[in-house]
Amino acid sequence: MPTVAMTVNGKAVAGTVEGRTLLVQFLREHLKLTGTHVGCDTSQCGCCTVHLNGTGVKSCTVLALACAGASVVTIEGLADGDTLHPMQEAFREHHGLQCGFCTPGMIMSAVDMVRRKGNDLDAQTIRKQLEGNICRCTGYHNIVLAVQAGAAAMKTAKA
Repeated sequence: MPTVAMTVNGKAVAGTVEGRTLLVQFLREHLKLTGTHVGCDTSQCGCCTVHLNGTGVKSCTVLALACAGASVVTIEGLADGDTLHPMQEAFREHHGLQCGFCTPGMIMSAVDMVRRKGNDLDAQTIRKQLEGNICRCTGYHNIVLAVQAGAAAMKTAKA
């Protein structure tokens, strides 16, 4: 079996994988980073979203071997030690979660959204951008509020 090496959350990692091993499986099963969730296995729900070379991707659609030499950030890699990332803090503060299953993917998608669309996001833009992320609990209202607050906080954190 081939070996794949990449950087995950700032650390060099390597592992022996089958050619068909998905990135989400590598993260969860080989690296024990279980914050990236597996929901649908068909790229419909978005709970497996991670950042691959700075871009949000659904890790159930990417082969681990295709990530050789890449940089991957998971939900575990967003916080700075005990200090939550501004988007994580906004989800906590604005109760942008209930059961929490979709939350890692929502947060990773939201951070990517801010990178692509900027910090001043209206509700319509957020809802449109989160179409590939499914939440079965919240009704999305508080998620939208959390993303708006997180985006604003990310702007302040950059200053």
